[in-house]
Amino acid sequence: MYDTGSTAFMIVCTMLVALMTPGLAFFYGGLSRRKNVVNTMMMVMAVIGVVGVMWVVCGWSFAYGGDGSIPFFGGFDQLGCLAATSGMLAEAANVPEGATYPAIVDIGFQMAFAMITCAIITGAVAGRMKFGAIVLFIGIWVCLVYAPLAHMVWGGEGSFIGDTIGALDFAGGDVVHISSGVTGLVLCILLGRRRGFGMMSYRAHNVPFVALGATLLWFGWFGFNAGSEFAADGIAALALLNTIAASAAGMISWMIVERMRVGKPTLVGACTGLVAGLVGITPAAGFVEPWAAIAIGLITAPCCFFAISYAKRKIGYDDALDAFGCHSVGGVVGGILTGIFCVPELSWTDFGGLIYTGDPALLVSQVIGILVTLAFVIVGGFIIGHIVKAAFHGSLRVSVEDEARGLDVTSHGESAYPAYLGMD
Repeated sequence: MYDTGSTAFMIVCTMLVALMTPGLAFFYGGLSRRKNVVNTMMMVMAVIGVVGVMWVVCGWSFAYGGDGSIPFFGGFDQLGCLAATSGMLAEAANVPEGATYPAIVDIGFQMAFAMITCAIITGAVAGRMKFGAIVLFIGIWVCLVYAPLAHMVWGGEGSFIGDTIGALDFAGGDVVHISSGVTGLVLCILLGRRRGFGMMSYRAHNVPFVALGATLLWFGWFGFNAGSEFAADGIAALALLNTIAASAAGMISWMIVERMRVGKPTLVGACTGLVAGLVGITPAAGFVEPWAAIAIGLITAPCCFFAISYAKRKIGYDDALDAFGCHSVGGVVGGILTGIFCVPELSWTDFGGLIYTGDPALLVSQVIGILVTLAFVIVGGFIIGHIVKAAFHGSLRVSVEDEARGLDVTSHGESAYPAYLGMD
């Protein structure tokens, strides 16, 4: 018989992770310009529809199908989730040894992960990408990049990154954050900069939206990290505690740096620091002690602050809502710190963190895993980006006139604030 506690826990965690995507819509919507609010939020919400369908059709099979013999890919045996119901009934009659909840729960849980990952990408291209182009890109990317990467990291025995390389990723540092942020950067390069980039200041148009979105993300992240233990046990509780500790430390760290560099702590900055701390702890959530979670938050947030405030301007890429600066940079920092702070007894491999063992083996594996992730995602993103670009007559970008008027009206025929008569 299944453990009803763990079953209920995993169902609730699935719901929490699913909540993160509309939460991100508010977060991104608040950060965007007034004339692009609807479009920014619509790109995130559209992910729910696109990924929800594609995950059932083939994403789940590509990520977790097959017999584990292919290190880079799942298989075709679970296309359409056709065997999900019969498998569930068979399990109920003869519960597999060690199973604590029905395996069908995993399909929904991992679908929610795929949704939030794809939604993060959209923040990088806000204000200038054709809506149809981003929808097509996400539909292809979730199947051909995200699903194989999930298999490489979480596919179990024989998986390339998780098993062969031996890199640890508790809840998605590689799979979710690095992949989404780097893909956003790839699209930034393909699209080019927004009109006026570097010559005008882009400010969050609705700070309360940002705070609301960050709150929903924070709440959903507890299911994101704790649920990645796949059982209602002490490790799940540790992951939840570490999630709170790291996010709190990230917020404090960001506010201190912002006060020192800008002169005033801001609510947008505090919310961004909270998210940076959450990103940093994601790969390490179930592997480290709470004091280390605080250290991870304290270290990750300033790294993201530097990437967003300085590196972006210095290099010149236009990551509109800082998907790369927050998620990829935070994911890389968190992944590396996992190799330093991982408690040996909690590790999924034979290796623990550098400070416990003095052995750099895990740290090296973490770095190699990150490099493989970067290479795979960059190549895949550029290829898919060029395919979509060709499908849209050689341009991923809206016209100059539409960009100037704002994508809410030109792409969707509606305005977030129809009674507003002031300047954007």
